[in-house]
Amino acid sequence: MNIQNNSHSADATTVEEGLARVEAQSAREFTSDDATALAMQNTLMTPRFYTTDFDELDALNVEPVRKDWDKLIAQMEADPNKGHFKKNEDWDAIDWDGMEPELKKEFIDFLVSSCTAEFSGCVLYKEMKRRGNNPDVVQLFQLMARDEARHAGFINDALREAGIQVNLGFLTREKKYTYFRPKFIYYATYLSEKIGYARYITIYRHLEANPEQRFHPIFKWFKEWCNDEFSHGEAFALLMRTDEKLTTSFANKLWIKFFLTAVFGTMWVRDHARPAFHEALGVDIEWYDQEVFRKTSEISKQVFPMELDINHPRWKPTLRRLEKAFADMDKAKAKGGLGGALGKAWGATRAGLAFASLYTIPVIKNDVPESVRLEPAY
Repeated sequence: MNIQNNSHSADATTVEEGLARVEAQSAREFTSDDATALAMQNTLMTPRFYTTDFDELDALNVEPVRKDWDKLIAQMEADPNKGHFKKNEDWDAIDWDGMEPELKKEFIDFLVSSCTAEFSGCVLYKEMKRRGNNPDVVQLFQLMARDEARHAGFINDALREAGIQVNLGFLTREKKYTYFRPKFIYYATYLSEKIGYARYITIYRHLEANPEQRFHPIFKWFKEWCNDEFSHGEAFALLMRTDEKLTTSFANKLWIKFFLTAVFGTMWVRDHARPAFHEALGVDIEWYDQEVFRKTSEISKQVFPMELDINHPRWKPTLRRLEKAFADMDKAKAKGGLGGALGKAWGATRAGLAFASLYTIPVIKNDVPESVRLEPAY
């Protein structure tokens, strides 16, 4: 991917100055500096950049899954989406200036967040490829880095039409990195890729049936795009099957439940912060999130020995409490001062209690199939 620097030179200003501009953005046009500052944030609700123990990752032995591994690598090497992430005659012209202001704000936030998340994977995978010596692992991460670079670049290209660009080179140098042990990378990234597939294909199928609600052409690219996400998830499923303890030990089952709960809860809160975006798509947010959770739960049976009970009586009411707690934290932050600090602390406490309530909902046990591989079916 060709990563270009912004003409606005985001690295000429501090992150704090950029975030201050983002807070005040509603009064004026959103700029490339604002987009880069938004991508630089490190909160519970924003995409992060990760690093890990690359030596441990490099020591992986994929022989227990060699047959499925070679098939997946051959599929990825064939590169079915090589020419997909390019604008063509299906790319409709968009009147960004005429877009409803709240929709424009939320859609830009969606694109910036998506670009950051895709590029986060690219950075992690490229680093593994650079540091590794294990030919199987290096080859996999090289292929996944290629795909994620295309995704991030395509989103950034869409943002340029609105006069905005995320400075990806600046993010690589300056964004804070979060350390995760390899097994946590497996759990988190597997879920990220599979829930990404479920999100994209659910939107794509909805707009396929309701094309009048497709307010931007990027949604037309989601079908093939989400198949990349699916393949990446397959890779992490295979990595987890190289060591049965990763999904069978008592402690790791607790971690799997934690990541499932965290990923689902984060999606719920993020999506409910974009009501105009979902209204424009013509989808009810609660229906959409539950449908994505259902698809992701069904897919993740391939490797996880459990699924969350998303139909439990406590599930949706507690997610609403979590959403309200985060909304109140944002209001308290905007208020500032002692009252704002106290409000933020109280919101964080409520969010923690809500998460604990979600985490203690009994899971639905699953017998993991002998064959791990799946193909996109939605």
